[in-house]
Amino acid sequence: MSLLRRRKHPFNESFRKPEKEHENGDFSYESKRKKIPYEHEEERPLSKWSCLDTWCWLIGCVCVTWWFLLFLYNAMPASFPKYVTEVITGPLPDPPGVKLRKLGLTAKHPVVFVPAAVTGGLELWEGRKCAQGLFRKRLWGGTFGDVYKRPQCWVEHMSLDNETGMDPCGIRVRPISGLVTADGLGSGYFVWTTLVSNLARIGYEEKTMFMAAYDWRLSFQNTQVRDQTLSRIKNNIELMVATRGGQKAVIIPHSAGALFFLHFMKWVEAPPPMGGGGGPYWCSKHIKAVVNIAAPFLGVPKAIPLFLSAESKDISLVRAIAPGFLENDIFQPQILQHVMRLSHSWDSTVSMIPRGGDTIWGSLDWSPEEGYSCDQKREMKNSTRVTNPARAKSAISLTRSANFGRIVSFGKDVAEAPSNDIDRIDFKGAVKGHRAENRTCRDLWAEYHGMGFEGTKAVADYKTYTAESIVELLHFVAPKMMARSTAHFSHGIADNMDDPKYKHYKYWSNPLETTLPIAPEMEIFSFYGTGLPTERSYVYKLSPTAECHIPFQIDSSANDEETCLKGGAYSVDGDGTVPVLSAGFMCAKAWHGKTKFNPSGIRTYVREYRHSPPTTLLEGCGTLNCAHVDIMRSFALIEDVIRIAAGASGEELGGNRVHSNIFKWSEKINLQL
Repeated sequence: MSLLRRRKHPFNESFRKPEKEHENGDFSYESKRKKIPYEHEEERPLSKWSCLDTWCWLIGCVCVTWWFLLFLYNAMPASFPKYVTEVITGPLPDPPGVKLRKLGLTAKHPVVFVPAAVTGGLELWEGRKCAQGLFRKRLWGGTFGDVYKRPQCWVEHMSLDNETGMDPCGIRVRPISGLVTADGLGSGYFVWTTLVSNLARIGYEEKTMFMAAYDWRLSFQNTQVRDQTLSRIKNNIELMVATRGGQKAVIIPHSAGALFFLHFMKWVEAPPPMGGGGGPYWCSKHIKAVVNIAAPFLGVPKAIPLFLSAESKDISLVRAIAPGFLENDIFQPQILQHVMRLSHSWDSTVSMIPRGGDTIWGSLDWSPEEGYSCDQKREMKNSTRVTNPARAKSAISLTRSANFGRIVSFGKDVAEAPSNDIDRIDFKGAVKGHRAENRTCRDLWAEYHGMGFEGTKAVADYKTYTAESIVELLHFVAPKMMARSTAHFSHGIADNMDDPKYKHYKYWSNPLETTLPIAPEMEIFSFYGTGLPTERSYVYKLSPTAECHIPFQIDSSANDEETCLKGGAYSVDGDGTVPVLSAGFMCAKAWHGKTKFNPSGIRTYVREYRHSPPTTLLEGCGTLNCAHVDIMRSFALIEDVIRIAAGASGEELGGNRVHSNIFKWSEKINLQL
């Protein structure tokens, strides 16, 4: 045993031997491993800095900086951003709710909000296999993260059945209830939040405010058929009025919500089964005022490009700036054609088609806004330089004006040519034909796949379309969508309001084919923004005829400063989405006084808000921004709304307040009242 203890492993022994040179003078293995000859010290290669190292350092610095700034932001006092803003821009005005509370205003009438299309949240209750994990998650009105993660699945669940206009088999998407449903659209994009918070400052709370959430994709009557939405709104208004001691409700619809509530006012008084059975005086008993904000009563021309080419002027400008981007095989199926599929399945979008035909919107050679200048300040400045009034009038008359009545024209020359010089070939008798079999494209094409080359050419050969022929055009290019539309909406003008056919619900959302309720004490307001270029008519061209391309597109190269043509779209005064004519005509003329559309003489008021963009970045969207959605944060509008909710009448508000030519344009419309 002792021998075994003394025995050393030869391998371990070798490590204890001093380093020696071999007979040939070379270093041993240990020496080679630990020592480097001096003559090779300068020849050692230096490590290189790669691009990957640079990117890693850059990303790391950005992340550390971001986290540090985020820490400082969360650590600073809540009043610090306001303090910095006031140092730079001066003292900020009190919010309308604080200002009016100081004047003694308090909550009085219950308030009902009616959100617009696309601003109401929708959540998933039942879906296909691709939507696993999304139960009761927002498919609309949230962060839209799922749009990027699974776009095909999202489009499938947001689309409606092309035949019925209802839920596809195995899919249930429902509106979110409560005030939270329309607080904002996406992260950081607020809609109703500012108005609700200012109402809360004078004493309003959830029991005195109600958000009339509905599935804005459906036709208005189908919201009742599927979800009993109209009945829920009726019951909530009755409950709020009863619990407030009989104080009537103030209704505040925004955008397309005004058409939805117009339908509701006819439904609630109509007898069952088509109506709610409230009787002919329900509105008189329960509603003090209807404050319509940015209401498209007569539709919007901007809806036409949505159906024809799934685009607007903004998208056409993207096409001009980045040619081929939207035509790319990767991006186009994910953008334009999916938008086309959605818009053709949503019945609510059809309610936005311009109403009233050529009588309201003008013909090939006439429109109410004829002579409008997109730079009125420059026009006034030029006219004041001419001292002779006759010469001034002549100078203005020489200014070229756009033919706004031609809502769609194929080619800039067609949009500007005299009507007698335009050779038009009727498209209605054109023979359609399916394109080559391609199931992938067929899913994306919606109804365009069945038009064929002959049908596409026939549409372009008709050259130009007015408000009346636009409806016929849509019947030609999207027959399934328009078949559903005909059952739920109408776009004409009633000659005889006593005709029994107008008792059908398809006419209830068209202010030109229905009457206001018998409620002489009720008031109706039209609040909307002005001073923003708003799309009125378009110059189109045929797009490439590839199998998976939409056949029409806005000609973004068409520009003419003198006639307000930019990027293929002619513009007039409005809020950027709804022209002044659509938002103001009904209250300015058709409903003003006792007319066939307003038999009890409900008092109507037009109050316009002149758009003023923010002067600095610190102002955010600004308190004078009167764009279509941003107007919901306008201090002037919010103050007017609060005063009405607190009991003020239209006369106490100051009556009409107008910045545009709405009364002048309304008088040009020859409508028998």
